[in-house]
Amino acid sequence: MNLPQKPLSTFQVLACGATIVTLSMGIRHGFGLWLQPITQDQGWTRETFAFAIAIQNLVWGISGIFAGMAADRFGAFKVILGGSILYAMGLIGMATSSTPLLFSVSAGVLVGMAQAGTTYAVIYGVIGRNVSAEKRSWAMGVAAAAGSFGQFLMVPTEGFLITQFGWQQALIVLGIASLLMIPLAWGLREPGFAGGAVPVRNQSIGHAFNEAFRYPSFQLLMAGYFVCGFQVVFIGVHMPSYLRDKGLSPQVASYALALIGLFNVFGTYAAGVLGQRLAKRNILAFIYFSRSVAISLFLWMPLTPASVYVFSAVMGLLWLSTVPPTNATVAQIFGVAHLSMLGGFVFFSHQIGSFMGVWLGGYLYDRTGSYDIVWNIAIALGIAAALINLPVKEGAIARRTSQTAVA
Repeated sequence: MNLPQKPLSTFQVLACGATIVTLSMGIRHGFGLWLQPITQDQGWTRETFAFAIAIQNLVWGISGIFAGMAADRFGAFKVILGGSILYAMGLIGMATSSTPLLFSVSAGVLVGMAQAGTTYAVIYGVIGRNVSAEKRSWAMGVAAAAGSFGQFLMVPTEGFLITQFGWQQALIVLGIASLLMIPLAWGLREPGFAGGAVPVRNQSIGHAFNEAFRYPSFQLLMAGYFVCGFQVVFIGVHMPSYLRDKGLSPQVASYALALIGLFNVFGTYAAGVLGQRLAKRNILAFIYFSRSVAISLFLWMPLTPASVYVFSAVMGLLWLSTVPPTNATVAQIFGVAHLSMLGGFVFFSHQIGSFMGVWLGGYLYDRTGSYDIVWNIAIALGIAAALINLPVKEGAIARRTSQTAVA
């Protein structure tokens, strides 16, 4: 069976897909709020918590590849269904874990697999298959903005739940809430995958893999995305504790993360719109370089609630704004037949960076009593990522027309 002649409407794809991303990303953006309550209550080090979240990001990246393959072959609905169930299991497991090992399995393995099935790689595959190329970058920007709105909405909510009910009950509430993604996934059932039918493609998974990994621009995009993961996850998980170490109240951290989410709504949407008009490699280079400048100024200026909020607003504009131009570039180069899979590989690089950022933050803090080294690494990597993205070639790759169709 060929791909559907009548794809899902753009409104339906964005309404359901963006709401799923809002829930999935919104929940995970608040995990930094649990670092001190959990470590203090359980008597664990910060490295213990950071290692579990690092495992989560790595598992998310690895699982994202296979979630993308499954979504490309069987449709997004089944993948999101399984992901939401895993999310609930992982969050409730976090609340009931009594040892670091169980916590790493719950927060790391289960939640990581859940995020792979409920976030960008899977949702962007649906967008790529159902939204025209003329609107694709914009649509991806809308979906990324939804994830940012989720952070703005959910982080204060999670802070409120922790304050009012305790960290364990808050996790259980979020676990139940994650099941709301199941009815939303129903709206992403694509006609081409109805009844278990698999669309015929002119390129096998193996050929798509070999083609992408031999293409220098794909390698450069992966390298840049590594830096994105390092920076945002280090800041998202460790900044609340960094601010409390400096004597600022927990509310400042909650407001800071919420501001990042709020301003990233505008940043990611703008990146998606600009991606329809400007070279995406230049957009990415600007974002990475601007992050390094923002971090440098944040560390140089006196630390006050006002400086934290300004930094959060600026970083918010740059936070997930790399997502639309990166994924739109992959679609532009390789097409959409294997977009979820290829997006999963690019995101895997992002998650290796996330692993390094969150784990190094905890490891070096426990050994030096400071986050200074990791802040400086984040600055240097941002400059490197800006330079790496400039040579990316965005044009469609030239292929021979004699490729064998593979079901």
